[in-house]
Amino acid sequence: MTTENISSGAVLPEEQLRMLELAQQGFHCSEVLLFMGLEAQGKVNPDVIKVVSSLAAGIGNSGYICGALTGGACLLGLYAGRGSAEEEEDSRLPIMIGELMDWFSEDANEKYGGIHCREIIQDDPRNIPSRCPRLVGRVHGKVKSILAENGIDWKTGSLDRPTMSETKKGCQSACPVAAGLSLTGT
Repeated sequence: MTTENISSGAVLPEEQLRMLELAQQGFHCSEVLLFMGLEAQGKVNPDVIKVVSSLAAGIGNSGYICGALTGGACLLGLYAGRGSAEEEEDSRLPIMIGELMDWFSEDANEKYGGIHCREIIQDDPRNIPSRCPRLVGRVHGKVKSILAENGIDWKTGSLDRPTMSETKKGCQSACPVAAGLSLTGT
């Protein structure tokens, strides 16, 4: 495994095999993606996997928004989100999620006619084995690429967290509602 492969967002053969293994164990798209991120960081957290199980088959088996997309957003959050009161969310997280959403929407609309599970599999569960693993692999690669573009290491996550003022600026640029809020309480 080379640094170039990781920074380019390439899905490596051993990653493809691990994703296939997880899928064969019955894990869904969102779960596979979070397993991959946790394992890359040398972590095990069954509670995280349980939480994203609610995204399976289009949020609670509803057929709506694909679990690969929502799982990919959660995966970005694993690397750039806030995990404690002492920690700050990376101000780039909303922008990174927006980039993933734009890419996914374009890709899935072009290939499948939409971003919902039922559209991707064309309401035919027999399409799952031929479509979902490839889609999960592409999302995995795109997330790795987005992280690399933002200087976040796939194996360790970012140790550089923004200051409170940087977070406020990032929130204001990402969300007009946040522009009117005071993060310091004044």
